[in-house]
Amino acid sequence: MATAHGGPFTQSGPPSPATPQGPAARPGGVPEYPVRAEGVQLLGEAKDSGYLEPPSLVRRADGQALHLTRLLYLVMEAADGTRSIEDIAGDVTPAFGRLVSAENVRALIRTQLLPLGLLRLADGSEPEVKRADPLLGMRLRYTVTDTTRTARITRPFAVLFHPLIAVPVVAAFLAACGWLLLSKGLASATHNAFANPGLLLLVFLVTVLSAGFHEFGHAAAAMRGGATPGRMGAGLYLVWPAFFTDVTDSYRLGRGGRLRTDLGGLYFNAIVAVIIMGIWWLTNDDAWLLVIATQVLQMVRQLLPLLRFDGYHILTDATGVPDLFQHIKPTLLALLPWRRNTPETRALKPWARALITVWVLVTVPLLLLSLVLIVLALPRLLATAGAAGAARYAQATGSLAAGDFTGGAANMLAMVAIALPVLAILYMLLRLARQLLQAILKRTKGNTLRRGTALVTIAAILAGLAWAWWPRPETYRPVQPYDRGTLLDAVPTALSGPGSAGLVEGRQGGTVALWPDGAELPTREKPQLALVLVPRPDAGTPPDEASRTTVEDGNQVAPSWVFPFDKPQAPYGDGNQALAVNTTDGSVVYDIAFALVWADDGTPVDTRNEAYAFANCTGCAAVAVGFQVVLVVGQANVVVPENLSAAANYNCVSCLTYALASQLVLTLDGPLSAEGAARLQALWEEIAEFGRNLRNVPLTDIQARLSAYKEQITEIIRTDPSTGTRTPDTTGTQPTSPTTPSQTPDGGEPPAPPAPGDTTPASPVPAVPAPTVPPAPTISGTPAPTSTTTPSPGLPPAG
Repeated sequence: MATAHGGPFTQSGPPSPATPQGPAARPGGVPEYPVRAEGVQLLGEAKDSGYLEPPSLVRRADGQALHLTRLLYLVMEAADGTRSIEDIAGDVTPAFGRLVSAENVRALIRTQLLPLGLLRLADGSEPEVKRADPLLGMRLRYTVTDTTRTARITRPFAVLFHPLIAVPVVAAFLAACGWLLLSKGLASATHNAFANPGLLLLVFLVTVLSAGFHEFGHAAAAMRGGATPGRMGAGLYLVWPAFFTDVTDSYRLGRGGRLRTDLGGLYFNAIVAVIIMGIWWLTNDDAWLLVIATQVLQMVRQLLPLLRFDGYHILTDATGVPDLFQHIKPTLLALLPWRRNTPETRALKPWARALITVWVLVTVPLLLLSLVLIVLALPRLLATAGAAGAARYAQATGSLAAGDFTGGAANMLAMVAIALPVLAILYMLLRLARQLLQAILKRTKGNTLRRGTALVTIAAILAGLAWAWWPRPETYRPVQPYDRGTLLDAVPTALSGPGSAGLVEGRQGGTVALWPDGAELPTREKPQLALVLVPRPDAGTPPDEASRTTVEDGNQVAPSWVFPFDKPQAPYGDGNQALAVNTTDGSVVYDIAFALVWADDGTPVDTRNEAYAFANCTGCAAVAVGFQVVLVVGQANVVVPENLSAAANYNCVSCLTYALASQLVLTLDGPLSAEGAARLQALWEEIAEFGRNLRNVPLTDIQARLSAYKEQITEIIRTDPSTGTRTPDTTGTQPTSPTTPSQTPDGGEPPAPPAPGDTTPASPVPAVPAPTVPPAPTISGTPAPTSTTTPSPGLPPAG
């Protein structure tokens, strides 16, 4: 929540009269009896100014403050509609101390005052003025109170600036911050707030209201010094909601009064923090402590002098120079030896010029560096915001589906908080590009050589942007917890050429090493062994070959294995295994293994049913389904079947991995009757057909269908007269998937990725796994990656 105060740059300081903000007067349009435009106020000479000749201040009806030279201000004082131009010249001459003729007055009115919109036109109509449009200015302003209402509302708060009140409040605020940040900490407060979405919404609401109360501080401080605050309202600073207060009248005050006005908002943030501390004392609910933390963060941000926040206004009032941004160009030019004695540099006092030079030398590089880093990091910012927004959307839809409207609202609010900074960056870049383009075209108008050079420069910039934003594996990867976030990390991976995203044999590079929590980190004196996995150049094996061997020149070549764990061992004996491995971007890999196993009397039942789905790519999917039915005829002395599943996304972006292992073990007193065998054969053919078309089944339906088949098989065995009615020994279903139905982007069921072409179905022959289904070229929807958990064998599936 941004806040601003002052004149219309955000309503705080005047533009130079050398850059008129209104239409030029028509030739011969100078009125013979000049009169000030409606709403124009004469504020007088600025006190404690950083200029050698203090400017005089005038405020237009639109709230914009202008600073004028003494001569222009004297003309404005005399322009009351009752004096002719000759009379004005006669009145101005003795006050100015030099001869001012009627022609001088007429020229000043035509070239300065009329273009600034300070005087009525010759026909008596009001001038049309154009407000300044700074890049970082506030827009879409909506006025809530006028000058009279602002004074009436904020006057009672002026007493809070009495030293007997202000000193204890500041001391209590400093003590609360020290205790909270150095002793208590924010862990419990954060846990309580996020565990209770209602408290989180309340914290957000109080934070928003405190931002409005911040503006009361500016207005009340101005009134305490004797100035009259103006309008209060809200608007958009970039795309952030912001409040503003017009305290331009504080320019009547001295430096101390203006600084008190600038600091008044921060002081009211401290008051809010002290009140919240009292509420925490009464309720002992740590969630309230987050409000104190937000107040501190607001205050720290407001003190930054780079943008038009309180810190900027504090610096302008401390130097007595109203608009620092207008002094950037003159200050930079003054660093050149042949431009040191320009009128702009001579106008400031030496100490003010030195302070502004330091501000310019700090601000300009930081803003340029920030702009470059934003441009380079924009793809990853977009990817990160998209991934975080998708996760929040999934949580919101899940909360709403479960009837948790508070949790849904909190997640929706989090989505807005994620989107606003990204929109602000895009909006700022677009406005900056438009303003630069307009300025270039204006300055090169009529000069073919300059225009051509400008077009070549623009083309080079566009080419650089295309290179920086070109889709590469690392360019649009969301920021991960293990990323360092250094300045060099913001530079696209392509700077270092191919292979810079990881280690390449024969080259120096960098990688990320992960160590368990609590483990002693290696040092130069005490190094530790670490396993570094370097993907092979052929890691992008086509998905239909990802989980099987290929033949090259008569030799079998295993697919590349890029995961930081061992590859599952191949099934042995009557084992059944589905292994889906995907390392190709934008593809889908299915592996389905259905098996029916018969065990004779006395044979140990140690069969294993496995399903593994692993992915290492971007926008891909891997689905593995293993289904095994073990029928034990007679007595089995050893029954230790295993049912295992695992799904993992390794360095995946927007990937889906789904592994389901479902196993049924039954004991029969004797062989099935002919009728029972026929029923089982027909059912198994139906199951095989289901496996053959599994790629067209929604993931949420697979487990339910397999469970239904297990019940049908159990019913066939139970009702067969030759087998008796034995209770099943073991049944198990082990689904593992990093993506649950509520985590899909559209809030519906996870998509069933299609696969082209016909595939060979899983054979109903016992212990023979079905072949891998060829992958589909695309996946319907892009589920967000999440962590993977593998249930313990033998436990029923959750939910």
